[in-house]
Amino acid sequence: MKYSKKTMTKLINEHRELHDELKKIKKEMGLEKNLAIKALYHSAVANSGPFMQEYQDLERLQ
Repeated sequence: MKYSKKTMTKLINEHRELHDELKKIKKEMGLEKNLAIKALYHSAVANSGPFMQEYQDLERLQ
């Protein structure tokens, strides 16, 4: 599975908890949005994360 900012952004927009987590990552780590999205991908999607299946479903639709 490959990281896609477009797919990750769609996933974040569909799930309020991911949106809140993104804001938290940006604030706590002082990251800009693009890096925070990538960090969220690695924590919530990659390596059998809780949102991996939904991410894969969005990837197939593109």
